[in-house]
Amino acid sequence: GAPVKGKAVPISQVSDPTFGEEILGKGVAIQPEDGKIYAPADGTIEMLFDTKHAVSMTTTEGVELLVHIGLDTVALKGEHFTAHKGNGDAVKKGDLLISVDLEAVKAAGYDVITPMVVCNTSDYQTVEAVTGSDVN
Repeated sequence: GAPVKGKAVPISQVSDPTFGEEILGKGVAIQPEDGKIYAPADGTIEMLFDTKHAVSMTTTEGVELLVHIGLDTVALKGEHFTAHKGNGDAVKKGDLLISVDLEAVKAAGYDVITPMVVCNTSDYQTVEAVTGSDVN
């Protein structure tokens, strides 16, 4: 599932090479329409970053996912982000994980594109993103 409502685009469109060049793994990026970040699958929160700009989880199927809200947003030190779940929490697909004031993040000069990466890509024969459409 999608972690946020918006338009799914190829991860190669992310200007940060860590994501755009798939250094962390294959995935997708979403141009978010709102600031609600949801669990894209059932699983467990492995790490909610102290700055609340990113969350990693392991799905019940063993997929290690990283959802990163915006680029370089770690520099905001949690400002404009609110966590609704924490480390070790079990989540169901669609549970609200993080709320973010996207307009405030944009006003602070940050790109809000939101990559979602399969960090254990090498465990799978293929990882394919569905892009070019609106996701919810």
